[in-house]
Amino acid sequence: MLRDIERYLTCPHCALGLAFDAAGRTLCCPGGHCFDVAKQGYVSLLPGDAHTGTGDTPEMVAARADFLAAGHYQPIARALAAAGVAAASDSADRLVVDLGAGTGYYLAQLLDALPGAAGAALDISKFALRRAAKAHPRAGAVVCDAWRPLPLADGCADLVLNVFAPRNGAEIHRVLSPGGSLLLVSPTPRHLRELVDALGLLSVDEEKDRRIDQKLSPWLIPVESAEVEFELRLGHSAAAAVVGMGPNAWHTDSARLAAALAQLPEPVPVTGSVRVARYRRAD
Repeated sequence: MLRDIERYLTCPHCALGLAFDAAGRTLCCPGGHCFDVAKQGYVSLLPGDAHTGTGDTPEMVAARADFLAAGHYQPIARALAAAGVAAASDSADRLVVDLGAGTGYYLAQLLDALPGAAGAALDISKFALRRAAKAHPRAGAVVCDAWRPLPLADGCADLVLNVFAPRNGAEIHRVLSPGGSLLLVSPTPRHLRELVDALGLLSVDEEKDRRIDQKLSPWLIPVESAEVEFELRLGHSAAAAVVGMGPNAWHTDSARLAAALAQLPEPVPVTGSVRVARYRRAD
């Protein structure tokens, strides 16, 4: 809930700390800026001139929720949780920030593995955060823009998660505590390759890992990484969901996709392949 992360939140206008009012329905800063909590449990800390057009649509969120609930990406969640437990500090006062949290699926599983830790689910899509707000009892959901200053205090996070999401190295560095880590999940060129080939989807270039490391430097230093590869057997509806829940949703015609899927066997054998990497905060 938002109460679990209240003390870490800052105002998007003046960067002062936020606190709930007496009624517990509004977050306010000493400068007089106030933000109402939506009935679904999230709060928007976007500045007034923000644009949310790049956020996931209701249809994309529904596709992601169905696909993840079916357990197709459970190997990724297990690997991320294990990496998070290994990287977390021994402090009892731990905050895990999921930047680009979507529905909160991965954050919830890591919080299960870290008793007592609080979680901040950050995303620009209010539709995703309606679900993330209910993903875990110790998680609070906040609408914000990854490319702007995050509404979090300096050095407050023990871990930052980033799963298939935009990443702002300077802001991740700012919110991480000294010794804190970023856990980043990115697709390898083999990820969903059977669907990429058959359906003409966006592909992952061979230089992606190098470009990620380059863009995160000098704020974050690579420590270790491992590839997680697994086989999926997807019915046509699940294959449509995995296409519809990510960037391909913006570039794919639904009728054309349905026609192309009808030509594939069912279930469709598909490769899942990602890199789980840990970066430490540069001094």
